[in-house]
Amino acid sequence: MKENYYITTTLPYVNAKPHIGFALEIIEADVLARYHRLLQEDVVFNTGTDEHGIKIYRKAEEEGKEPQAYVDEYAAKFDALRYSLSLSYTNFIRTTDEHHVKAAQEFWTKCYENGDIYKKNYKIKYCVGCELEKTDSELEDDKCSFHPNLEIELIDEENYFFRFSKYQDALLKLYKERPDFVMPKNRLLEIKNFVENGLQDFSISRLKEKMPWGVPVPNDEDHVMYVWFDALVNYISTIGWPDNLEQYESAWPGIQVAGKDNLRQQSAMWQAMLMSAGLPPSKQIFIHGFIQSGGQKMSKTLGNVVDPFGEVEKYGTDAVRFYLLGAINAHRDGDYSTEAFEEFYTAHLVNGIGNFTSRVLSMIEKYSDGVVPAAPERKRSSRPIFEFWEDYTKALENYQFHVAVDIINKYIASQDTYISEHKPWEMVKKGEDVSEILYCIVERLRHIALALLPIIPSTAEKILHQLGISLDSLESFYDEQNWGGMKPGSEIKKGEILFPRLEK
Repeated sequence: MKENYYITTTLPYVNAKPHIGFALEIIEADVLARYHRLLQEDVVFNTGTDEHGIKIYRKAEEEGKEPQAYVDEYAAKFDALRYSLSLSYTNFIRTTDEHHVKAAQEFWTKCYENGDIYKKNYKIKYCVGCELEKTDSELEDDKCSFHPNLEIELIDEENYFFRFSKYQDALLKLYKERPDFVMPKNRLLEIKNFVENGLQDFSISRLKEKMPWGVPVPNDEDHVMYVWFDALVNYISTIGWPDNLEQYESAWPGIQVAGKDNLRQQSAMWQAMLMSAGLPPSKQIFIHGFIQSGGQKMSKTLGNVVDPFGEVEKYGTDAVRFYLLGAINAHRDGDYSTEAFEEFYTAHLVNGIGNFTSRVLSMIEKYSDGVVPAAPERKRSSRPIFEFWEDYTKALENYQFHVAVDIINKYIASQDTYISEHKPWEMVKKGEDVSEILYCIVERLRHIALALLPIIPSTAEKILHQLGISLDSLESFYDEQNWGGMKPGSEIKKGEILFPRLEK
C-alpha cells in the first residue's frame, strides 16, 4: 500500500495578477510533490485562490464588476500558472466553491459549539493589505511595514470573536513536543515567542451591511466570516472534509508551505482553530522568505512585482524554476533582478547542465558510435554517487531547495573536471580504450537527469530521452539511484541544445 503525502500552498488573494513571489512558493511545493511521487507515494498537492474579504470587494467595485465575476476572472489567471510553470497540483480550490462554503460553515459551528466563538464590540487598527488587526508596536509611523502605502483603518463595530487566548498553553505544548513543526528553526522560535507573549482573541466576522462579500455566518444573517477564518479551512475542505471523512483522513495532516508574512496565521491561528474543531494539527509548516526587488519586498499592493508569465515567455519555464530554486536561499529573503537571473542562467544552465549534456552525448556519438559502451567491472563511482544522493535527499527533506540545486551544479562541475583531466580525445589518438571513461560520464549524466526531475522536469525528461530512457521505464527512485543503470548497447539520441545562449 502506498504512503500518502499531502502538501498545500497558501491561497493567494485574487486582488491582482500572480507575481513572482507566489511563483516561488508554488514551485517549491511542486518540487516536493514531484519528489514524493518519484518515491511512489500517493500525492495530493493543493493550491487555489482566496476570494473573499474587503480587498477583493473594493477591487471589484473599482472595476465596476460583481465580486463573483471579478474573482472568476482572476482565479483563471492563477490556474494558468499550472502550464506556465509546469506545475503538477492535483487540487485547485476556490473559497467561493459551494463545498468550501459549506465546510467553512460546519467548521464555524464546531468551534461555536465548543464555546470558542462569542460576540462583542471592539475597536481596532486594521491593515486592509494584510486583512489583519495591527497593534501600535507593529506599526511604523502609523503604517503597516508590509503595506506602507495603505492607510491604517479604524474599525468600531460588533463582531464575532475566536477565543485564541484559550489555546496559548496548547500551542506551546505543540511546539515543544514537535521541534520541527515549523521550519526553519528560527521561524519556530519566532512564533513561539509570539505565543509566549500572550494571545488576544481575534475577530472572525464582519457586518454584512458594511462588507457583504464573504461566507455567511451560520444562524446570523447580519454577519459574514472574516476572510482568514474562512480561507484557512481550505486545507481540509479541499480533501473532502466534512462530507468525505475517508478521503480527508487519508490525507490529513499535511505539509503547508507559506511565506513569512503568513507565519502567525498558519502556525498559530489555524492550529488553534483545528484544536477547537477537534481536528489534528498540521504535520509540518515550511516558511519561506520574501523575494525582494532592490532590497524592498515585492508586493502587489506596492506595485513592484515581477510577472512570472513574462519571465517564462522570455527565458523559458525551466530557467525560471531553476533560478527561483537555486539562486534564492529558501530560508531567507532573496533578491530578483534581470542581471542576477541572466548570470545564473549562463553559468549553470548554458555552461553547466546544457554544456555537460552536449559534451557527454557528443563523445558517446564520436568515440562509441552513439552506443553506450560496456560498463567497467569495478564500480569505483558508486561511493561518490551514494554521497551525492544522500546530500540531495537531505536538502529536499529540509526544504533547502537552493542546497539541492547547488549539489547538482557542483557535481556537474566535478564531472567537467573529470573529463578535462582524462582527455579522452587524446587517449583515442593514442589508440587507448576510453570505454570506461565514457560509461562513467554517461551514467553520471543519468543520475543528474534523475536529480533534476523534481526541479526542472521538462529538461530532465529531455536528457533521459536522449539517453534512451522513458519515464515509464523508471523503477523506484531509490533503486534508480544505484550505480549502473545505463544499459550497455543502448543508443543515445543527441538532440538540440537544451539552453541557448542569451542574446546581448
